[in-house]
Amino acid sequence: QVQLVESGGGLVQAGGSLRLSCAAAGRFSSSTMGWFRQAPEKEREFVAAITWSGDSTQYTDSVKGRFTISRDNAKNMGYLQMNTLKPEDTAIYYCAAARSGYMRIRVGSYDYWGQGTQVTVSL
Repeated sequence: QVQLVESGGGLVQAGGSLRLSCAAAGRFSSSTMGWFRQAPEKEREFVAAITWSGDSTQYTDSVKGRFTISRDNAKNMGYLQMNTLKPEDTAIYYCAAARSGYMRIRVGSYDYWGQGTQVTVSL
């Protein structure tokens, strides 16, 4: 079992930055961690993922070069650094964990989810 709690969301102007955190309890260090987002009336979509060891990361094209995913297994923490934010980044952001430990980008591949944190980017 893995329990996840996100924090760090908020309201920011376009071009600004936010750092999301994901506090984990349970078998987090052996799990793949992912960040997903869901905008109003849209399906939940993949944003970024990092394998259990941190040696492999993957991003959706729209955030490449702007977002960075990282993790600190010693602290049971995950992070998503978001720079140069755009209004289209506005969504609820979810932290998720997959038992497999290997790279996963599909929503259905993740076993545990946090409650989400709202990110709103204004013009």
